[in-house]
Amino acid sequence: MNQPRAVLIEADGGSRGNPGPAAYGAVLKDADTGEVIAEDGTTIGVASNNVAEYRGLIAGLTMAADLAPDAEIEVRMDSKLVVEQMSGNWKIKHVDMKPLALEANRLAPFGTTYTWVPREQNKHADRLANEALDGKRNGVTVAVREQDVPPTEAADETEQSEPSWIAWRRQVQTTLILVRHGVTAHTSEKRFSGGLASANPGLSDEGRDQIRSTADWLAPLAERVDAVIASPVRRARESGELLAERLGVALEEDPGFAEMEFGTWDGLTFEEVAATQRPALEKWLGSVDERPGGGESLVMVQERVLAALDRLLEARAGSTVVVASHVTPIKVVVAEALQAPLGSQFRMELRPASVTVVTFFTPPEPTDGEPRRYASLRQLNTLAPGVDLFDEATRW
Repeated sequence: MNQPRAVLIEADGGSRGNPGPAAYGAVLKDADTGEVIAEDGTTIGVASNNVAEYRGLIAGLTMAADLAPDAEIEVRMDSKLVVEQMSGNWKIKHVDMKPLALEANRLAPFGTTYTWVPREQNKHADRLANEALDGKRNGVTVAVREQDVPPTEAADETEQSEPSWIAWRRQVQTTLILVRHGVTAHTSEKRFSGGLASANPGLSDEGRDQIRSTADWLAPLAERVDAVIASPVRRARESGELLAERLGVALEEDPGFAEMEFGTWDGLTFEEVAATQRPALEKWLGSVDERPGGGESLVMVQERVLAALDRLLEARAGSTVVVASHVTPIKVVVAEALQAPLGSQFRMELRPASVTVVTFFTPPEPTDGEPRRYASLRQLNTLAPGVDLFDEATRW
């Protein structure tokens, strides 16, 4: 299949009753030729116009990911609300919109642009939505294009020359929704709080409220979530229990996602460690080999976290999994996704109960000389509605 350089997504949604019976329409076009690549018109039950419009956007982005994974994307919609919110110009206040915007952002590659167009210029997507509501169509239709049906010899040559990672992206995509645990007494007091060998404090009432808010925010994605995997460390385990209960899925544990061990520093504040062990503290900051308080180095944590990641990707290939974990393991996964130096850990911040989303693309049959997986960082340190990103009380 010849991949287009750039694509246009035209999307719309409608509700007969607002809320009422609703459907969306989305069309994917080659931006250079205007040729239709695929269409989707699907009913979504009872919903509002805005929800239907967001679902149309998600459908268009899904078609682009499946059929034109490397193309530049421009989205055109007659919904000023969706365009301005996805462009980052307007805040997303309605509770029903936030998880849909999260999903759209997860699917949209870096550089995706959003353009508002008058309704007359969005008739194709509007027609697809109405055809779905009228029972005339349901689901995706992929157009057969002349350039996609070359002679047999040419097809074989194209298949051989296509970079294998493009095929991987179309075949095996595993998405991790990484949730940092909520606050504990140690978090609020800005104390080192390690893994299984630590004092292991549980969530405070505030921490439970934070995780419940995050779980409520993720709830509309529940039907896509296969499981919740938690670090066995008490605060992460308790967070995982709340998430699993709200999402209606099973809870599993993997010690590979436990927090770094801080040894004798566990339970102490930065100031307390600095007062008695300043040279050791300064040596640790920025180092991947130093073991804080005789605990674990970043290299040691990376080894077990990536082993846990391998287990997860093998056991849950092609699914979406929520992982309830800690600052350091989540940063290790992010660094792995970006192929960033391990020392980049010291330049990231993750708030309590924050959400980080990474999709891994794993080859069904590894090829010599190719990376074992590719990844896309979809979200980093995203907070549920009502949580202040700059609240110093929860910064750690």
